[in-house]
Amino acid sequence: TLNVKKKKNLYICVLNLTISVWPLPQIVIPSPERYQLKPQSFSFGYRRNLDTKHSCSVLDAAFKRYFSILFPGYTYANLITFSIVFTLTISLDRHDCQGYPNQDSSERYKLSVFAGQASLNAETVWGSLRGLETFSQLVYQDDFGSYYVNKTEIEDYPQFNYRGILLDTSRHYLPVQAILKTLDAMAYSKFNVFHWHLVDDPSFPYQSQKFPDLSNKGAFHPVTHIYTQSDVRRVISYARMRGIRVLPEFDSPGHTKSWGKGQSELLTPCYRGDTPSGTFGPVNPTLPSTYQFMASLLKEVASVFPDPYIHLGGDEVDFSCWRSNPYIRAFMHKMGFGLDFSKLEAFYIEKIVNITSVLRKTSIVWQDVFDYHERRKFLSVVEVWKQGCYLCEVRRVVKAGLRVILASPWYLDQPGPTHNWARYYNVWPLAFKGTEKQKSLVIGGEVCLWGEYVDATNLSPRLWPRASAAAERLWSNERQTSCVERAFPRLQEFRCKLLRRGIQAEPLYVGHCKHEYQSG
Repeated sequence: TLNVKKKKNLYICVLNLTISVWPLPQIVIPSPERYQLKPQSFSFGYRRNLDTKHSCSVLDAAFKRYFSILFPGYTYANLITFSIVFTLTISLDRHDCQGYPNQDSSERYKLSVFAGQASLNAETVWGSLRGLETFSQLVYQDDFGSYYVNKTEIEDYPQFNYRGILLDTSRHYLPVQAILKTLDAMAYSKFNVFHWHLVDDPSFPYQSQKFPDLSNKGAFHPVTHIYTQSDVRRVISYARMRGIRVLPEFDSPGHTKSWGKGQSELLTPCYRGDTPSGTFGPVNPTLPSTYQFMASLLKEVASVFPDPYIHLGGDEVDFSCWRSNPYIRAFMHKMGFGLDFSKLEAFYIEKIVNITSVLRKTSIVWQDVFDYHERRKFLSVVEVWKQGCYLCEVRRVVKAGLRVILASPWYLDQPGPTHNWARYYNVWPLAFKGTEKQKSLVIGGEVCLWGEYVDATNLSPRLWPRASAAAERLWSNERQTSCVERAFPRLQEFRCKLLRRGIQAEPLYVGHCKHEYQSG
C-alpha cells in the first residue's frame, strides 16, 4: 500500500492540479518526470503468471482497443517496426478470463509508470480493464504531436461495486449499434452494469424463443424493431469484454400493455359496471396460467442472461382495473385481502420472486414493492427511484436489512442544460444516519435514461458527460471529490477525450477541444 497518509492533503492538492483522470483514482502519486511514447515501439505484455499458453482473450482484445485509443490512427496489428522501448506489463492474482463479471468481482488495481515501462497488477481481469482505462487517460500529446506519459503511481478501487446505467428500449427502440457505443462510453467512465429495461407498455422488442408472439405482436415492428437472440448475445459479449454486467429487467405486473398483445389472458380485463370495457390493466395475478407463463419466460431469460441478478420491476401499478373486475374482487375476498390491493400486488410479486429464486437468480425490485408491502423478508435488493427525501428511503430499506441501489438523484431523461452536471456530482449516497453495517448495504447507484424523449439521435449527448459526474461519485473517494470547481477542468478534459473516442458528449460551457468531434 502506498504510504500517503502523512502528506494526504498535499497529494489531494497536487493530484487535482496535475492528474486528469476521470473518475479520480483513490490514491495517486504524480511526478513531473515524463517519458515519450512512440506507437512503433510500444507494447503490452503479460507477466510470468500469464504466459502465452494462458493468455487472456479479454485482455488481448483490450490491448487492441486501447492501442488505438492511445495512438489514434494506429492499430496494434501493424506494428512493431522498431525494438520495444516502452512496455505495459499486466499481472493478475486470479486467472478469471473465461467468466463474467458479477457483483462480487474485484476491480482493484495498482498501476506504476516509470522509465521504459509500466506495471499493472490487478486481482482480476476486470480490475486490469479499469487500470488500462486509467493508463489511457494518463497519456497525452504535446503541441507537436508527440506522446508522453508522466511517472505515476496509482492504487485504485471503486467506492461502490454497483455503478449502473439504465437504458429504456421500449419507449423508443435503440439500434444495437447505439447500445454498443454506450457500452464503450460506460467503460471509459468505469461504469460496470448495463441495466437493460427491455420491455414496457409501448413495445416488447425482446424476441422470445418460447413466446415469439410477444415481439411479433408487441414490438413496434416484428422485424426491424426487435432484439433477436443473436443481438442479445452480441450485447452481452460486448459488455463482458469491457467488464460490464448486463442486467435484464422484465417489469410486471404493471407496465405490461405490450405483453398482452402476444399473450392472451395474461392481462386483467377492466370492467365498466358489470360488463368488460374492452381495455386491459396489469397482469392478472389470480390465474394459475399467469404464473406458468411467467415461470417459463423467466426460465428463458435466466438462461439467456448469465448475470446472477434479474430486475423484476414492480413499480407504478395502477389498481383501478383490478378494482373494477368482479373476479379479482372475489379472489381478494377469498384470500382475506379485503380491499387492500397492495396485498394483491405483494401476493403476485412474492410468487415471481420465488420463481426467480428457484432459477438461482437474485431479484431486484423498484422501491414501490418495499414501500407498500409488509412482508419484506423475501426481498433482496431494492432500487430507490422516487424523488423527495430519497436518503430517508435508503435508510428505511437498509434498516430492514436489505441492499440498496440508489437511482433517485440520477434521472437524466428530462430535457435540461448540460451545465447542471454539478447536481449529479453533489450527491452523497451515504449521508444518512446509520451504522457502518447498514451503510455497507448501499451497494451502489444508477443513472437512468428513460426513453420518452430519447432515441439514437440524442442518446449520447443526453447521457454524456452528465453521467460521468455520477460515475466519479460512485467510484471515487468522497472527500477528494467534494469540490465542483476542482472537478470542472478534469471533466472538461475528459469530455474532450470522449469526443476524440467518437462519443458525442455535450459541451459543459464555452470552450473548445483540441480534437473536436468527427462524425463517421
